[in-house]
Amino acid sequence: MIEIKGLTKKYGNKPVVSDVSLSIQPKAITSFIGPNGAGKSTLLSMVSRLIDADTGEVLLDKQNVKNWKSNEFAKRVSILRQSNFLNVRLTVRELVSFGRYPYSRGRLTPEDEQYVDQAIEYMNLKEIEDKFLDQLSGGQKQRAFIAMVIAQDTEYILLDEPLNNLDMKHSVQIMKILRKLVDELNKTVVIVLHDINFASVYSDYIVALKDGKVVKNGPTEEIINSESLREIYDMNIPVQEQNGCRICVYFNSHT
Repeated sequence: MIEIKGLTKKYGNKPVVSDVSLSIQPKAITSFIGPNGAGKSTLLSMVSRLIDADTGEVLLDKQNVKNWKSNEFAKRVSILRQSNFLNVRLTVRELVSFGRYPYSRGRLTPEDEQYVDQAIEYMNLKEIEDKFLDQLSGGQKQRAFIAMVIAQDTEYILLDEPLNNLDMKHSVQIMKILRKLVDELNKTVVIVLHDINFASVYSDYIVALKDGKVVKNGPTEEIINSESLREIYDMNIPVQEQNGCRICVYFNSHT
C-alpha cells in the first residue's frame, strides 16, 4: 500500500501541493482529477520520487520511499512521465526492453525477452517493433512508452496523463489494458487524467485536487455527481447514466 502523509511542495512562495494526506488502495485504479494547476502531476511526481517534497512523506509498504534502494524501488514502482524526451535513436523494441533494466541491467535473459514480447503484444505494437521512435506518430510513441512500463512488471504503475496524443480508439484501448492489469494481474494503478469520463468509467477510486488540496477522495460513484463536480471544477456538469456508466456532459453546460 502507498500512504501519503502531509505532502507539501512550494515553488518560490507558491504552494503547488498543500498538506495532502491519503492512502492509495491496492489492486485498483485510482485517478487524480482536477483543473489545470491543481497539483496532480506534482503529487504523482513526489509519490514516484521524481521530485522531493518540502514536508511530509510517502510510505511504500510502511517504509519511506526515500529509504528504498533505487533498484528495489524500480522493481515495485514504475512511472510514466507526461513528457518523454530521448536523445538516442531507439526502436520500439529497444525502448520496451528498457523496462527490464532493474532486473537484467541491460543483459536480457529469455525471461526478460518474454516480458518484452508480452508488453509489445499487449500494446498492439508487434508490426512496428523494429521501427525507430522518430518514425512514429505521437500516439504510437505514447503506446511504446506505456509498453515499457508494462514490461517493467511492477506492482504499482503510476501514469501522468498517459492519454496525451492519443485518439479516442487508442485512449479506450489504454484504459481497457490498465483495467485488465488490475483485474487479471492485481496491479495497483494511479493515473492523472484530464478527461473525467475516462476517470468515471474506468476508475475504482478518484482523488480530486484543486489549488493543491484534496477536495474529494473516495469511490468513483461517490465523486461522479453534479454536486461534487461543481465543487471541483466550478461549473455545472450534468451526469447521465449510460450502460451502467456515469457520463459527465460538460460540453454544453452552463456555469
